[in-house]
Amino acid sequence: MKRWPLLVSLVLIAAITAGCAALDEKQRAWIFQPSDRSWNGALAAADGMDDVWIDLKARPKEEPGRLHGLWLAAERPDAPILLYLHGARYNVTGSAPRMRRMQELGFSVLAVDYRGFGKSTPLLPSKESAYEDARSAWDWLAAKYPGRPRYIFGHSLGGPIAINLAAAVDDERGTIVENTFTSIADVVSSSKWGWLPVSMLITQRFEAVRQVGKIGSPLLVVHGGEDQLILPDLGRRLFEAAAEPKLFVLVEGGSHHNTNQVGQPQYRQALAQLFSLKQEARTSLVSP
Repeated sequence: MKRWPLLVSLVLIAAITAGCAALDEKQRAWIFQPSDRSWNGALAAADGMDDVWIDLKARPKEEPGRLHGLWLAAERPDAPILLYLHGARYNVTGSAPRMRRMQELGFSVLAVDYRGFGKSTPLLPSKESAYEDARSAWDWLAAKYPGRPRYIFGHSLGGPIAINLAAAVDDERGTIVENTFTSIADVVSSSKWGWLPVSMLITQRFEAVRQVGKIGSPLLVVHGGEDQLILPDLGRRLFEAAAEPKLFVLVEGGSHHNTNQVGQPQYRQALAQLFSLKQEARTSLVSP
C-alpha cells in the first residue's frame, strides 16, 4: 500500500472516460494490488508454519475456488484463535512476522490469502469476493476448532474486511483492526490529492464506518501515530462510530508497517483490558 492514495486518485481520473466497467476493474486492481510478492524477512518468519487449504462453494457457472492460508498454533492447545486478514499488495507470507507476534500474545493464528493473492484461486479481487473469502475462512475455523474462542484481526485494507465479517457473524469474541480506515473515499480525501472530485466515482468504497456500529463484540482499534498512508484520524473516527465496549490505542512512533512491533506492550495491555486475555510478557524476535 506504498502509493495507495495516489494510485486510487489516478485510476479514478483516468477512468472518467473509460466507462463504469473499466472504472471498477481498475479500482479493484489498484486498491488490492493482488500479487504473490512478499519481502525479505517474511519467508524466514513463515518457516515452520503449516499450509492450509480452504475449499470455496462454487457459484452457478463458476469453477470452485480455494484459499491458501498459513496456520501457526500456540503452545496451549486451548488457546484462542485469531483469523488474520491482511492488507493490499503482499501475499499471506508477508504477514508472517505479525502472525508470530500475535502468537506471542497467546493466539493460534490462521492468515489467509484472498482470491487473487499468492496460491489462492486466481481472480481479480473485489470488495465482495474478499468479504466472501473472509467468511469462508471463519466458517472453516468454526468447523475445524469447535468450542475454541475466535477473534478477528484486520490490518490496513484487511480492516474493513474484518469489520464486515464481525458485523455479519455472532460468534466472534472480539475484533482487532490496525492502521485501518473509515472508507476508501476518506483515505483519498485525507491525502494530498484530496482536492480531486473523485468520491462519486469510487465503486470499491469499503465503508467500514457504516458497519462498525453493528459489531456485537468488543472492538480494539490500534493505529500508529506516524502512519502517513492511513492517517490516525481515520482510525479514531472509525473507533468513535463503534458501539461499546471498545478501546482505541495510539502507538506513538508506529508507522503503517511497524505499529504491531512497536506497540507490542500496548497490545498486551489492551488485550487484557478489553478481552480479559492475559499473557506472560515475552520479547518479539521478528522484524516488522
